[in-house]
Amino acid sequence: MAAEPAQKKAKTSRTFLFSSESVNEGHPDKLCDQVSDAVLDACLREDPKSKVACETVAKDNMVMVAGEITTQAKLDYDKIARAAVLQIGYDSYVDDLSSVDSKGLCDKTCEVLVRINKQSPDIAGGVHVGKDDMDVGAGDQGIMFGYASDETSDCMPLTHSMATRLGKTLTDVRKSGECWWLRPDGKTQVTIEYLQHEDGSVEPKKIHTVVISTQHAEPSKAVRSKECAGYTGPEMTAPTMAEMNKEIEEKVIRRTLQDITLKNGQPALSLYGSYTHLHINPSGKFIIGGPQGDAGLTGRKIIIDTYGGWGAHGGGAFSGKDPTKVDRSAAYICRQMAKSVVTSGLSARCLVQLSYAIGVAKPLSLFVETYGTEKHGLDVDDITNILKIEFDCRPGAIAVSLALREPKYQETAAYCHFGREPYTKEGRKYFEWENAMDLKKYQAMKSDQVSASLKESNYLAKWVD
Repeated sequence: MAAEPAQKKAKTSRTFLFSSESVNEGHPDKLCDQVSDAVLDACLREDPKSKVACETVAKDNMVMVAGEITTQAKLDYDKIARAAVLQIGYDSYVDDLSSVDSKGLCDKTCEVLVRINKQSPDIAGGVHVGKDDMDVGAGDQGIMFGYASDETSDCMPLTHSMATRLGKTLTDVRKSGECWWLRPDGKTQVTIEYLQHEDGSVEPKKIHTVVISTQHAEPSKAVRSKECAGYTGPEMTAPTMAEMNKEIEEKVIRRTLQDITLKNGQPALSLYGSYTHLHINPSGKFIIGGPQGDAGLTGRKIIIDTYGGWGAHGGGAFSGKDPTKVDRSAAYICRQMAKSVVTSGLSARCLVQLSYAIGVAKPLSLFVETYGTEKHGLDVDDITNILKIEFDCRPGAIAVSLALREPKYQETAAYCHFGREPYTKEGRKYFEWENAMDLKKYQAMKSDQVSASLKESNYLAKWVD
């Protein structure tokens, strides 16, 4: 007797907790990302076709810049590194872990080491030498992902958007002087209770836990004139730890949540309440920080740079890399593709993957996952074909469409590369990958019409069949 076919399990909704973390610009790893991108910007400012792979390491009162750079630009690595350190807010170092005066690094007294040589001629010959801009090959093999979700107005997962923006607000109130007793280093973490609907979409229901560990001056003793270089106003004394925590809850947490908009139009503050668990500086105090408290390294915060654990990550870091490095440029176009799908109403969630081989311009593969949230009768294959029609993911084409040969990368190196507001300044397009493409015309198409449009397009010029 033949076995009966298995019954397809009906889709059901479920509730789950998900967490994401982030770090401030003063975290030693993030400091290194910013130095690496400051070097990249300096190269691109004079030579837009610079080939840059710059790593930075920091420990105690030392910053080392290392890597491979081929450029016509004349660089002062010492000056670039010190300027980035000062911009973040590190202006004091005492070689004593019991010191309450040391912020963990000093722009004036730190040692700057440089270990830079040129790009390997083997790589240069395979990737770009003698090739037209559109035929430039990928700078290395690898896999890259982009993700988008309709749960917030910027199509970022709320856990990560909130963790990232909490860190940015901590920095804003520090630099404005509103919370002058804060120091540059810090970490945030957010847990949210989600409802996953039967159609695969997710909806944040309440903020379960918020964790903030932030570096600070000595409570009840530090004075503003000594803590803040150049301050000449009335003298102030740092608050107690309890008062610090209260101010962080009011001026950082609540303020941040008010500025994040959910897909229902309400602020994320509507999900915050007495049921939310708060852990502010749970270790008790956090005075010693920066590279004195922990070594820093470029590229060690790749999940913080992307989607906070949602979707997927190919493993490649971003900072310090020019646009031929598809670890960076292809991850940017993957985000634009995923966000375009979601903002155009083709699905509620979208994950996009690309893969490359060194020296080869066309992507080797394109993968799309919509978690069952696709709409308007389109399936995942249709959405994949739509992306093949509308996007060109060869490295040269990405560099042109997203204006990636402009010196604007230091701005991306803290507070996430995605979910940022795109803008133009001094003719440079910042976060251009956040400008989603309008794909709404495909809502009215059937699968055979999408397939026909693909065949009529020039997709074989930019994609492997």
